[in-house]
Amino acid sequence: MAMSTKNHSKQNTKNVLRLAVVKTQRGLVLFFALIALVTMSLAAAALIRSVDTSVIVAGNLAFKQSATTVGDSGMVAAMDWVRGNSAALTAPSAGNGYYPTSASLTLTAATGAAWPNGGAWTDATSSLATGSGFPGATPGYDPITGNTVRYVIERMCRAAGAATAANCLMGSASTGGNSLSGKTDPELGALTNYSLSPMYRVTARVTGPKNTISYIQAYVY
Repeated sequence: MAMSTKNHSKQNTKNVLRLAVVKTQRGLVLFFALIALVTMSLAAAALIRSVDTSVIVAGNLAFKQSATTVGDSGMVAAMDWVRGNSAALTAPSAGNGYYPTSASLTLTAATGAAWPNGGAWTDATSSLATGSGFPGATPGYDPITGNTVRYVIERMCRAAGAATAANCLMGSASTGGNSLSGKTDPELGALTNYSLSPMYRVTARVTGPKNTISYIQAYVY
């Protein structure tokens, strides 16, 4: 009987110890599981945010590139206007976006910013581009890309009136049929007949989707 009681006492002691171990571990695994779940959730949210940001940046770059490409059509439209109005280039024509001197540009900077970014691009100070690059019915609007193009033309002269070498920044305008006007030797195919032409600064402003605004500027003659 004594031996049986002793064994029974040992068994009870083991059971108590086993229950104590179980009680000390209760809820610990759940706590670490919750921590791991929160960590994984934060990592997933950060990954989604990073991907969304990359997509937005790529989209903005695409809109910007599209605006820059359409701006070239504004340059072509501006020079077409110059060629078609050669007899009226001595006086300003703000409604057509033309100014015989850079000092006569009347775009206002309502926000206090410098031209061209702060200029008020309106029908009275600039011109909407037209031509083959804009197939839609609305002047200056490209229905394919959703961009609208305006331009301003400045003749690089100190004063209005006839353009002279003393008064204007001049470039050599070829009168022949090839592109070798820079050659001085009468080599085969070289152009020897050319005249001076005033230079023009053309600034095109492109507005498009997602508040995209792009400026393109070039000197032509």
